[in-house]
Amino acid sequence: MSDITIDTNELGEKIVRVLKTIYDPEIPVDIYELGLIYDVFVNEDHDVKILMTLTSPNCPVAESLPEEIREKVKSLDAVNDVEMELTFDPPWSQDLMSEEAKLELGML
Repeated sequence: MSDITIDTNELGEKIVRVLKTIYDPEIPVDIYELGLIYDVFVNEDHDVKILMTLTSPNCPVAESLPEEIREKVKSLDAVNDVEMELTFDPPWSQDLMSEEAKLELGML
């Protein structure tokens, strides 16, 4: 264990920064701003659970994207383990996108 203590909120912010470096291959917006990440849970042991969706159940990266996210988040020093949960309830819609993502895609 390192001498550096990190609280769960700070770790959550670091995880979000990592998520903002991962892009949907079909849309030039990161998965966080796109609204694909529904929730990020971090417990006291620094185990992380990410609840996410895809733009559609037939998304071509349905297998690879959650694995890429898991690997990148797990690469953070303070993270112990990462569990990915994929859900389609509620289904993704453009309403979940941030204003920044909508602006980027010319929807505003």
